[in-house]
Amino acid sequence: MKRISRTVALCLVFAAGVAVAKEGVTNPTVKARMDTMQTIRQNVAVLGDMATGKSAYDGAAAQAAQAALAAAAGTIIERFTPAETDPVTEAKPEIWTSFDDFSARARSLADAAAALDASSLDGVRAGMGAVGGACRECHTVYRM
Repeated sequence: MKRISRTVALCLVFAAGVAVAKEGVTNPTVKARMDTMQTIRQNVAVLGDMATGKSAYDGAAAQAAQAALAAAAGTIIERFTPAETDPVTEAKPEIWTSFDDFSARARSLADAAAALDASSLDGVRAGMGAVGGACRECHTVYRM
């Protein structure tokens, strides 16, 4: 349980800057990317709170969060395909110079999100380690 809590916490810390960074963005492509990351962050928070016991397990909310997380994660590569930037972006330029590696990491999150079983608290707990790990692995390398 401690490993899940730490992994979820790290993922939320990495993603937390997205909400702050979104203010002042002028490039619509970058804003769309940030909105996608915000959707991911919000749904990871819902599931993470359930996994750690911060909030009670709610099957309908967990399944909705898992579906939204999986849908958003599945668009990451598409959102980053235009190599566009903005002064407030936290995306490192290495994304586009190592796009194959970035894409593999994005697919890892999409796969983990799709595989997460939100039908039970145990399923959420079991799946959040992979989701949080995928967030951390990508943000460590590709986020400022």
